[in-house]
Amino acid sequence: MSKTSAAFLFVLILTHACSQLCDGQEQAILLKLKQYWQNPSPISHWIPSSNSSHHCSWPEITCVNNSVTQLHLSDKTIGGTIPSFICDLGNLTYIDLNYNNIGGEFPKVLFNCSKLESLDLSQNYFVGEIPEDIDSLARLGYLNLASNSFSGEIPAAIGGLQELRHLQLTSNQFNGSFPPEIGNLSQLEYLSLAFNDKFLPSKLPSCFKQLKKLKTLWMSKANLIGEIPDMIGDMAALEVLDLSQNELTGKIPDVLFLLMNLEVIYLYSNKLSGKIPQVIKSSNLTMIDLSDNNLTGTIPSEIGKLEHLSGLVLFSNQLSGEIPESIGRISTLRDVRLFSNNLSGTLPSDFGRYSLLEKFEVASNKLTGKLPEHLCNGGKLLGVVAFDNNLTGELPKLLGNCNSLLIVDLRNNGLTGSIPDGLWTSLNLSNLVISDNFFTGELPKKVSDNLSRLVISNNMFFGKIPVEVNQWRNLSVFNASNNFFNGTIPIELTALSSLTILLLDQNQLHGSLPSDIISWRSLNTLNLSENQLSGQIPESLCFLPNLVELELSSNQFSGLIPPKLGLLKLTSLNLSSNHLIGSIPKEFENVEYSNCFLNNSGLCANTADMNLDICYSPKNCYLQNLILISSILVAVFVLSLPLSFFMTRFYWRNHELGSIPECTAFQTLNFTMGSILLGLKDQANKIGEGGSGEVYRVDLTGNNNFVAVKKISNSKKLEEQMEKEFQAEVMTLSRIKHSNIVNLMCCISGENSKLLVYEYMENGSLYQWLNKHQASSAIVLDWPKRFQIAVGAAQGLCYMHHDCSPPIIHRDVKSSNILLDSEFNPKIADFGLAKMLIKQGEATSISVVAGSFGYMAPEYARTRRINEKIDVYSFGVVLLELTTGRRANYGDENRSLAEWAQHYFQGSNSIVDALDQDVKEACHLNQMCNVFKLGIYCTRTLPSTRPCMRTVVQLLLQSAHPPHCQVMNAEKKYETTRLTRNSKDESSSGSSNVESV
Repeated sequence: MSKTSAAFLFVLILTHACSQLCDGQEQAILLKLKQYWQNPSPISHWIPSSNSSHHCSWPEITCVNNSVTQLHLSDKTIGGTIPSFICDLGNLTYIDLNYNNIGGEFPKVLFNCSKLESLDLSQNYFVGEIPEDIDSLARLGYLNLASNSFSGEIPAAIGGLQELRHLQLTSNQFNGSFPPEIGNLSQLEYLSLAFNDKFLPSKLPSCFKQLKKLKTLWMSKANLIGEIPDMIGDMAALEVLDLSQNELTGKIPDVLFLLMNLEVIYLYSNKLSGKIPQVIKSSNLTMIDLSDNNLTGTIPSEIGKLEHLSGLVLFSNQLSGEIPESIGRISTLRDVRLFSNNLSGTLPSDFGRYSLLEKFEVASNKLTGKLPEHLCNGGKLLGVVAFDNNLTGELPKLLGNCNSLLIVDLRNNGLTGSIPDGLWTSLNLSNLVISDNFFTGELPKKVSDNLSRLVISNNMFFGKIPVEVNQWRNLSVFNASNNFFNGTIPIELTALSSLTILLLDQNQLHGSLPSDIISWRSLNTLNLSENQLSGQIPESLCFLPNLVELELSSNQFSGLIPPKLGLLKLTSLNLSSNHLIGSIPKEFENVEYSNCFLNNSGLCANTADMNLDICYSPKNCYLQNLILISSILVAVFVLSLPLSFFMTRFYWRNHELGSIPECTAFQTLNFTMGSILLGLKDQANKIGEGGSGEVYRVDLTGNNNFVAVKKISNSKKLEEQMEKEFQAEVMTLSRIKHSNIVNLMCCISGENSKLLVYEYMENGSLYQWLNKHQASSAIVLDWPKRFQIAVGAAQGLCYMHHDCSPPIIHRDVKSSNILLDSEFNPKIADFGLAKMLIKQGEATSISVVAGSFGYMAPEYARTRRINEKIDVYSFGVVLLELTTGRRANYGDENRSLAEWAQHYFQGSNSIVDALDQDVKEACHLNQMCNVFKLGIYCTRTLPSTRPCMRTVVQLLLQSAHPPHCQVMNAEKKYETTRLTRNSKDESSSGSSNVESV
């Protein structure tokens, strides 16, 4: 071998050895990074290997020539800070740490990553200012700092990032002005400064006209003022413009429509005025969104010339006149939302004829005539929302062949005829709302399997409720009030276990109410008034755990009122105008119920406040004697039962759990297992029912020494799931010892049933008190008690989140899971759905989806991703309940309490006007207002902008002793943000009736 060949071979060997050494060093850096971030479970698969380039196969790592160039660590629950040694990965060009729990100031250690081209730190917990020397990252082409808590001025040095093509600073707390140096970013294609409403009031910067390559400008809610300047016409590359939710004024400038490349316009939620300009020349315009402004005038007919238009969104303005016929002939049209205007005339007949129409929402106008016949020609139509108009005629027959439909809402029109057969059974239909029209016909035997809401009240439907109604399995709301239905209420109707609202009042129904209605466990509203129903009120009504509204007035019900009806936590009751006799349940002997029993000549009460006869007056002696004799006869009959029956029942009680029950105690017990088993009577002691079992109140000694017992019964079908829930609850509760968390005393396990024994809470749940279920009590849940409950419950959750190892997430925080002892001290309860933040490799014990409507955090409802912030959101709803007295799932007609409160607060309304009138006192106003605002803070849409429970406790304690009493208004708003992972798609979310299904 020649000397030259030998030298060349030596160089190759040396190069290979160096490469191997470098690869090994990079693997070591990555493992060190994993250790620094305390081994987050999503990257537990990062394990050392003798193969020096093994790390390049990890899914979070991208290598070029076996060297790390990219880190993809989005949504990995990483906490803490970013370590300096991350830049020891010398070839790193790309870092994505989006959607984690990283905090602190901007990580200047990244300035040492000399090759960095893309940096995403969005949706974390960064604070402070962006460094003045941010231009040290000279190679950056992509920078995303959205959804953090950066504040102060945006530094002028941002203009020094000459390679920058994408800059996103959405949803922070900047409080300066827009730096003119942004105009120096000659390569910039995407700029977002949206949702920074603490910016100083400013006009749209004139320097932006220098951004010749800018395609997207998103400045929603950025405190813009004044008119839209003509210089926007110089931004020739612009495709997407979103200036929504600002304080812009004046008309939309004509130059806006001279942008030949403009594809999307978002200008909603401003205070624009004037007419829509007639000059629309952009042949590439695909979306016009001018919604939620104060626009007047008519819809320009020139819009019909836009051959590529896919969306026309003009809702919530003051537009008038007719909808131009030419719009219906645009072949690319997908989205038509024109609701909440003053539009009149008939709808263009060509809507849907030539296009694949998906959304059609024209509600709350003054439209007349028929619905267009061809709305669903393309087979893509998701919804027809046209309520509150003056539409007439029959429904289009072709809607009967439209299986894509999710919602049809045509209430409050003048529509006639029958419903097309196919519409009832449309495959995906979940909401059919056609009330307040003149529809006729009979109910079908079959409806869509997905139908959950059927509202047909105030029409002219007739006939019987079909026995096939038991096949409408997913129906939760059935409102058929004020029609001409006759016949009896079929027993098959009781098979609908998902029903929450059943309204059949003002019809011609007769016969008795089915007695076996125990399957209606979800029912909260039952109205059968103004019919011809007879017989006794079934006692099974008393065992519907969620029933809060019961209306049976103006019928022919007779006999006694079931005594246990008083055990229901009713907020609305009406049994008037029947043939009922006997005394009313003692729980209703309260002036609040004084009009609930009128026109029942046989009823009496023990108080004169009820507008009824006194039970022991001479007039009622005969009736009382009759009742007394009947009671004696019943008692004699019961006492004469064979002794064998008693022995059988005694045997059943002792063997209910199986032949060898086991008791595991978590503290010293003053009772025996036998006393618990003997206390479980069929229904007498039952006080509630949860998702995994029934709850009983058991008196251990006969001297009001109560405990609460949750009974979980096994079955072949549910045995495995119940076992998981039982084990999860025992594992969780046995470890928790805190004065604001309900105490688990022991568990009893057998082959047939499993029991959890808790301390008993005398004052029930917070939900019962807030909904006035304790109206007969002399104690009023005043504001000091409510504040005490807020602080205690917050401390309990804080302990779970911050002092348990591993942390525990409740997942179903709500007012009914906050129990109150004799002194109204709160304790968090119902941990059957709690979940620990377990380490990777340990078996997760809960797979069931948790949460309750009205309390569920929006990101959890959408992604099922679990972290502490879903509990914070739910607790914020509880705070809003405490301060406003409203229900969590009913802020107003269309929104949950959290949604209503956010909207109310953003509207600069007086907080004082939103407070609960029953407890509002001058010396508590300041404190109540602060707690209301804390509820707003906790229910922010974006999880990263909500406080942790430790902060919530601190803020509550700071409000415990307000300096003085004063009325506080909502002039200063908390920032409201939204999830920006799909930022541009979400800019129009929540603005569609179809999307709200």
